[in-house]
Amino acid sequence: MEGRYEVIAEAGHYALVLALALALIQSTVPLWGARRGDAVLMGVADGTAFGQFIFVALAFAALTFAYVTSDFSLLNVVENSHSAKPMIYKVSGVWGNHEGSMLLWVLILVLFGGAVALFGSNLPARLRANVLAVQGWVSTAFLLYLLAASNPFTRVDPAPLEGRDLNPLLQDIGLAIHPPMLYLGYVGFSIAFAFAIAALIEGRIDAAWARWVRPWTLAAWLFLTLGIAMGSYWAYYELGWGGFWFWDPVENASLMPWIAGTALLHSAVVMEKRAALKVWTVLLAILAFSLSLLGTFLVRSGVLTSVHSFAVDPTRGLFILIILAVFVGGSLALFGLRSGTLRQGGLFAPVSREGALVLNNLLLTTATATVFVGTLYPLALEAVTGGKISVGAPYFNATFGPLALALLIAVPFGPLLSWKRGNLFWAAQRLWIAAGFALIAWAVTLYIEGFTSILAPFCVALSAFVIIGAFAEIVERARLLRVPPGEGLKRLTGLPRSTWGAAFAHCGLGIMLLGVTAATSWNVERIDMMRPGESFEVAGMDLVLLETGMRDGPNYQDFVARFAVREGGVEKAVTESSKRVFAVREMTTTEAGLVTFGVSQLYVSLGEISNEEGVAVRAEWKPLVLLIWIGPLLMSLGGALSLADRRLRVGAPRPARPRLQPAE
Repeated sequence: MEGRYEVIAEAGHYALVLALALALIQSTVPLWGARRGDAVLMGVADGTAFGQFIFVALAFAALTFAYVTSDFSLLNVVENSHSAKPMIYKVSGVWGNHEGSMLLWVLILVLFGGAVALFGSNLPARLRANVLAVQGWVSTAFLLYLLAASNPFTRVDPAPLEGRDLNPLLQDIGLAIHPPMLYLGYVGFSIAFAFAIAALIEGRIDAAWARWVRPWTLAAWLFLTLGIAMGSYWAYYELGWGGFWFWDPVENASLMPWIAGTALLHSAVVMEKRAALKVWTVLLAILAFSLSLLGTFLVRSGVLTSVHSFAVDPTRGLFILIILAVFVGGSLALFGLRSGTLRQGGLFAPVSREGALVLNNLLLTTATATVFVGTLYPLALEAVTGGKISVGAPYFNATFGPLALALLIAVPFGPLLSWKRGNLFWAAQRLWIAAGFALIAWAVTLYIEGFTSILAPFCVALSAFVIIGAFAEIVERARLLRVPPGEGLKRLTGLPRSTWGAAFAHCGLGIMLLGVTAATSWNVERIDMMRPGESFEVAGMDLVLLETGMRDGPNYQDFVARFAVREGGVEKAVTESSKRVFAVREMTTTEAGLVTFGVSQLYVSLGEISNEEGVAVRAEWKPLVLLIWIGPLLMSLGGALSLADRRLRVGAPRPARPRLQPAE
């Protein structure tokens, strides 16, 4: 049986070598074919893209099999698995480490390449060949990196009887889902990048190009939104501190391509509708993927110490830095050479839908720049001077915060403005209901707050304005309350899915802002030492410690504390919080107890444990906290609706064949 396992692992390794050979072919032959106009050579791109996906998928399946069967002849399995680990974490352990996660990265990369080959039949042959060739360059670089510096199939001889277990922080269902979602977003932007480079090589960019790029960008943005939201929720309940965003450099590394991708989506709309912003849209496509590569470098180079970091090997970091320099530097150099040859297209007035989208882009790119500076400045300073500084929440709140608020104020106006030339006063009139709700929300919040804060009531009012205003375009286009109900309903159902998608996405932004405002402004915290039978009050509720004890898990031991939550003497819920000790890794994690009341939560976590004084308990009342993640879910739903719009299907529609005229 052991020999059979070795054969499967070796087959996985060999599959990666074959994938690299196909990547080299894909990156050269179709490009040469496009240059010569040779349809046969250009057609090589499709077969090599499919072949790469098959071989990398076989390699990933072989590594997964090694984890599931606890094949400790592989060094990667030894360092990141244990025979007693639950099966779900044996599987997620495949990507819960540097080598395995890079294999997943490459698998998703070649998956997108195969998808272009499969669904890009409507693309012009030359453009498709160039796109897949550029995608081949990227996969060649990362397959080389995988085989030369991060081989997941490295052997260990003699094989130990047991592994060292997976990092306990990663043994969670959230971390089983978070990385794949994040990588689908990161790597998905490689398609927009490939389209941009292919268009620059060909020297032709038009509205049809924007239509082809938008679905791929939208899919990447959708998955990245879900990935960031899942990571935020995991940090909230798993790390024991109860926060949802820490401005950690690696968190920022995922936020930057998301913001750039959001700008790209809106810029591509202008390019598709008005053939404008061509140069800017191409630059954003390059920057979105470049920032994804930067995030990969930060996580895997060892320059950061973070719970999100995978690798600390400087050699691996240097390899990725070279990849980053080649692709970012090369693409920007090509952009500089070719951008002057691109015509900008249609003109528009400052007050127009195009103008609103340009303002959107300016705010988003400026926000990206502030996050970029705050993230990389400490690293650059340390590299140059050796001094260490920390850039934390105060900087980001002071720079990113105002830009985000200004953007949210502008969001409801954009869809109501006409293309080419709009009327701001007319658009404002259509938002009077949203403005009325915002005014009521501001007054009520200010009254409840006791006039002690200005920012929180303003943010609540802005949330109401964005949430209600998100549907103003739908109300206007359906002419609700101005036509009979039956006709209004018919108009509603006839609206494009992309219109509904934009409304839900913008509404999700407002909902998230409301959750962030409430959870940060009206959070109530209580910390105390407790023994069984004792209680304390938090936010009008009594938290009673019922009992404590030890409990054995598959590969850990729990110190468990059971609590009852009572209000007015009536028991509302029972929850558990624990300290989990993983003996193999000699690490302790905190498992928080969560009691949900609607969209609010009581968060209970354990601190120091003392035989004499009991256990330290921290309880926090977090009003409306779940809105922080409901908002991104709604944004993702909006993205999915837009992606389902038949007008945004991958590729451009084929021209209709001319009908034969009947003989007279």
